[in-house]
Amino acid sequence: MSPQSPTCQLSGTQLIHGDHGPGSEVAPSISVTSTFRAVPYNDPEGLGAMNPEKHVYSRYSQNVTSRVEQILSKVNQGHAITYASGLAAAFSALVHFKPKRIAISGGYMGCHGAISTYIKGRFADTPIISLDDEFQEGDLCWLESPLNPTGESRNIKYYADKIHAVGGKLLIDSTFGPPPLQYPFKWGADCIFHSGTKYFGGHSDLLCGIIIVKTEAEREQLWHDRVYMGNMMGSLESWLLLRSLRTMHLRIPRQSASGTEIAQWLSRAVVPEGQEHDGIPGGVITKVWHSSLQKTDANGFNPSVQMEGGFNACFSILLSKEEYAEKLPHSLEYFVPATSLGGVESLVEQRIKADPKESPLLVRLSIGVEEVADLKDDLRRALMEISKGN
Repeated sequence: MSPQSPTCQLSGTQLIHGDHGPGSEVAPSISVTSTFRAVPYNDPEGLGAMNPEKHVYSRYSQNVTSRVEQILSKVNQGHAITYASGLAAAFSALVHFKPKRIAISGGYMGCHGAISTYIKGRFADTPIISLDDEFQEGDLCWLESPLNPTGESRNIKYYADKIHAVGGKLLIDSTFGPPPLQYPFKWGADCIFHSGTKYFGGHSDLLCGIIIVKTEAEREQLWHDRVYMGNMMGSLESWLLLRSLRTMHLRIPRQSASGTEIAQWLSRAVVPEGQEHDGIPGGVITKVWHSSLQKTDANGFNPSVQMEGGFNACFSILLSKEEYAEKLPHSLEYFVPATSLGGVESLVEQRIKADPKESPLLVRLSIGVEEVADLKDDLRRALMEISKGN
């Protein structure tokens, strides 16, 4: 894993003290009010901005959400706005950019669904093209990196140069690569999207979407759209997210380091039947995908440069039999058989159960904050059991 440089470290000080809330509460209360007492002289200053004493109506802003967005802006090195879910944020990005065409290949099925829903509401045709097609002015390049479900990295700078050459825009779905793992603005992104449900939330107990843009003016446009689409976060979810952000600098580097170690360990178990690696029988795992396992490509891209703060903690393995892929999630003790990713608990799923387009042999692993030795022991035992037909 690449060592963290000072410029890519996630500041615990910012995460804990980067918001400015009124009053004497150390942990803010959950806001339950829908409306606020009017300020004197009907002063609208700060409406929708990050000013906790200028709230008017909770569809516009409220205290805890404003505090969350202050921190998210600082740690993502831009101007952040939150939404009710990742897909609410994805749809809002489409409304904001109004693309003539959308370039996207692979990745999270939910974003493809949000794009399809957006297109259904338009009178003008909005073609979907491949990332490998030639781009035109007005195109939006929707690039997911690292990629769901495999955890492979894509070259952000390459696609930034390609889309900007024709006057288009680049959105990076960086859900698998939260701070401090990668900072897409550094590589030419115009907009960063996260399903905050995953690593920013980190505890499998909230839904959230996050959009980060480069200027406050762009953020104000997104805020205005959010006011009238009504897809803001709820009060409880905002509070849960603020709580989660306080420990993000502790969770993400640990998950990254553990995920990288486990992915590389499993990759060494891709050996023929009759052999074994560290107790894992050969012939069970046929492939492991992870950004740390990618070699430098023909364009000179190596993920270790882009993912300067560490590699992703979610990745996939390919098993030799469908039976193995069905049994593995339910044969593990410390991995919860469930969809989603990014939480403190490790998760495992046969991905086809959630995404029908994936191979029935593919199993996705999301690594949490448990002890690596325990997770390895769990995987070793389960892989041995399923290979014996237990």
